[in-house]
Amino acid sequence: MLEKDPALTAAASDGSRPGMAPRILLTLIIGQVGLHAIMAGLRMAAPLQVLREGYSAFSVGLLFALFAAAPVLTAMTAGRITDRHGYHRPVSISIALSLAGTLVAIVSTYVDGAPHFVLLCLAAMAVGTAANTGVIAMQRTAGVTARDATERMRVFSWLSVGPSFSNVVGPVTVGLMIDFAGFRAAYVLMAVLIALPIWAATRVPRAKASPGRALPAAQGHALTLLRTPGMARLLMANWLLSACWDAHSFVIPVIGHERGFSASTIGFILGTFTLSVSAIRLVIPLMAHRLDDTRMLRWAMWGTGLIFAVYPLASTPWLMGLCAGLLGLTLGVTQPMVMTTLHHLTPEDRHGQALALRSMALNLSSTVMPLSFGVAGAAMGLVLDGETGHFVVLTDILGKEDSIGDMDFKVTGTKEGITALQMDIKVKGIDERVIREGLKQALAARLFILDKMTSVLPSAREEMSEFAP
Repeated sequence: MLEKDPALTAAASDGSRPGMAPRILLTLIIGQVGLHAIMAGLRMAAPLQVLREGYSAFSVGLLFALFAAAPVLTAMTAGRITDRHGYHRPVSISIALSLAGTLVAIVSTYVDGAPHFVLLCLAAMAVGTAANTGVIAMQRTAGVTARDATERMRVFSWLSVGPSFSNVVGPVTVGLMIDFAGFRAAYVLMAVLIALPIWAATRVPRAKASPGRALPAAQGHALTLLRTPGMARLLMANWLLSACWDAHSFVIPVIGHERGFSASTIGFILGTFTLSVSAIRLVIPLMAHRLDDTRMLRWAMWGTGLIFAVYPLASTPWLMGLCAGLLGLTLGVTQPMVMTTLHHLTPEDRHGQALALRSMALNLSSTVMPLSFGVAGAAMGLVLDGETGHFVVLTDILGKEDSIGDMDFKVTGTKEGITALQMDIKVKGIDERVIREGLKQALAARLFILDKMTSVLPSAREEMSEFAP
């Protein structure tokens, strides 16, 4: 168990529990900006590089997904390390991983072909894990140091400004470097940014270990946290709101392209969203003493649903920008409120694991979204005469097999092949003929749907917008 270091806190004038020292909060924000800017910059540069080299949309999606997939697998370990050792050890690990990832990206510019792509994939996993590990440590430090729920809401609001800022700093600086000096120079710049979290780590005092206090036995079973009253519902709400964020980031460029909007117009819409997110997170600290985290989350969910309902009706850039701004307000309050509620629900010595659970859920959504690009599916039905063995496979659009059919066979995939299958049947069994015919008709249906999709977005763009997620 770790005790709070007095240097992390600021004394309260009324003798109550001390809160977080402003300089320490600023230090945490700077460290988070550094780690997240490296990840955001590499997340833009690496896919852009492979696009220019002629890789497929699926390869780009895979590269995007690895930035989030690796944190899904490592988040729980990061949470346990943070609970056991406090701030410095996980942050040191994240700094080492960031440095390793950027160096691997630099090395990738000296090789071609498959080794080049593999090295970029390794770099993506390293910096994605680094950013996630460091953020878990910083969020836990902020949460356990805050005086009460009101200050915790303020602290998390200020802390959540860091990623918003770094999502601008990282891609913009990298984009400028690519245009003027190339990808290798951009990766070198990312390596230089590691100086920010290194400097920040030296300014955060080391917490002192509490003698004679062991970690609880339940610490080894992180999923038991889901049994905490309200925890599963909170994580589900957070995941749904995060999925709305991801969907907006992916869909707006596609819709803008379909409607003939320029790149700058699409950037204006996405920029309005980011500006609104940052603005509401700057306002929350000023009103934290009047806000209730649970009510704010309810308001965010209702507001997000309403905005998504009217968004398709917005046909002009100005109306879409208005919707994006309003959506930024509703989704912008999510992280501070979820983090505050999460700390209410979780035992203090397991905050790191709770943050890891939340991180796993969010990164899982960010992993699936890029991989779903360019994938379509069709559901096949079956009508079978059990006596004669005659059958008809239906290409199902209206759901006829659910009422009169004997099979529900779903097939999804790309033009290159199948990515997923699902089947349920009402008869005792089917033979190879049915499977072959079902796959044949599903292929024809899938290719038809993909043709319609590619008629809107024929291929991956040669250049990626600086506002792309």
